[in-house]
Amino acid sequence: MQVVLCAAAPDTPELEARVGRAATAHPAIRWIPGMLPVRDVVQLYSHAELFVCPSVYEPFGLINLEAMACETPVVASAVGGIVEVVDNGHTGLLVPPARPGELAAAIRTLLDDPARASAMGVAGRRRVEERFTWSRVAERTERVYREAIEEFDARRA
Repeated sequence: MQVVLCAAAPDTPELEARVGRAATAHPAIRWIPGMLPVRDVVQLYSHAELFVCPSVYEPFGLINLEAMACETPVVASAVGGIVEVVDNGHTGLLVPPARPGELAAAIRTLLDDPARASAMGVAGRRRVEERFTWSRVAERTERVYREAIEEFDARRA
């Protein structure tokens, strides 16, 4: 098994050095420290057994949607917008942030049950198509604005 760590621009030089040392010390880790073209990222997502996003903060979680669009099951921290994106137990598994033991257990759960992981990947793709395409986002945005206008007009009357 290989772990592909696709993490450009670490937050600090110390963190970058630490990740670099860890990747060098473990031959099963392949660290890609730069931004990749979209087609390469799609290849990575599409060929991964699962996608892991151990964020401690994530305003939306677009990368989780990208993985789900490629039918890749997700294991992620239950923070920020990730909670809206990943349907826990259906399109992936959510764990509390900064709990590496629970993250590892969730990863192991899906790696040990490829049929469940595959079903989550299919469900993730369906969720993206149903809720997160640009046209669906535009429809929901328009609805929010329309409701806000109607509420404003009702208050003025």
